[in-house]
Amino acid sequence: MKHVYEGKTKSVYELDDGNYLLKLKDDVTGENGKIDPGANSIMGELEGMGKASLLMSRHYFELLQKAGIPTHYIDSNIEENTMTVLPAQTFGEGLEIICRFKVYGSFLRRYGKYAQKEQPLHSLVEITLKDDDRGDPLIGDEALEQLGLLSLQECAQLKEMTRKIAGLIKDDLAARGLELYDIKFEFGRVNGQILLIDDISGGNMRVFKDGVQVDPLDLSRLIVG
Repeated sequence: MKHVYEGKTKSVYELDDGNYLLKLKDDVTGENGKIDPGANSIMGELEGMGKASLLMSRHYFELLQKAGIPTHYIDSNIEENTMTVLPAQTFGEGLEIICRFKVYGSFLRRYGKYAQKEQPLHSLVEITLKDDDRGDPLIGDEALEQLGLLSLQECAQLKEMTRKIAGLIKDDLAARGLELYDIKFEFGRVNGQILLIDDISGGNMRVFKDGVQVDPLDLSRLIVG
C-alpha cells in the first residue's frame, strides 16, 4: 500500500490491486469557529468525525447504487475508518459541483444584492475549481470546455447527475424530518465513464432541522444511528 495524497479530511493510498483506499480523518473545514463545508481551511478535529463520515458515505453510496447511479465505491471498513474505491481520473486537479436548494453561505455573499437568505432555489448547480490559492473560483461551461477540462456535453451530463443524486439525498433526509440546503460533490472518470467519487458526508452538506443547522456528528446519528 502506497500513500499518494493527503487531503484536508482524508488520506489516500494506492492498493496493490490498483484500487484506492481512503482513510477518513476527524478533521473538519470551517471558518471563525463554525463548521463550513465550503471552507478551504481546517478548523480543527471533531472526535468521531471520520467514522461518522464513513457511515454516512456507506449509507448513501449503497442508496445510489440501488438507484443505478455509477460511483467509485467498492466497500468499507467501519472499524478502520477506510473506504475502498475504484481508481478515478479527476477533471484537471479536481472540480467541486454544488447543488443548492436554499440561498446560504457563499451564494448569499456573492449574490446578496439580489437574493435573500434561505430563499428557495430549484436544484441550482454551480461548478468550482479545486484551487485553494484562488479561493475555489466558479467556472462556467464554456470555460471548462475551452480549458480542456470538460466538453459541453459532459458539463450537461454532470449537472444532470448532480441534480438526480442531490434529489435522492434530499428525499432521504426529508423522510427523517431534515432539510437539505446545499451539498457538494466530486466526479471523475473510470474507463471513460463519469461517476461520483470522494465521500458523501455531513462535512459536504448543510442540513437543517426545525430551522437549526445540524452539525455533522448529529447528522450521522440521525441517519445511521
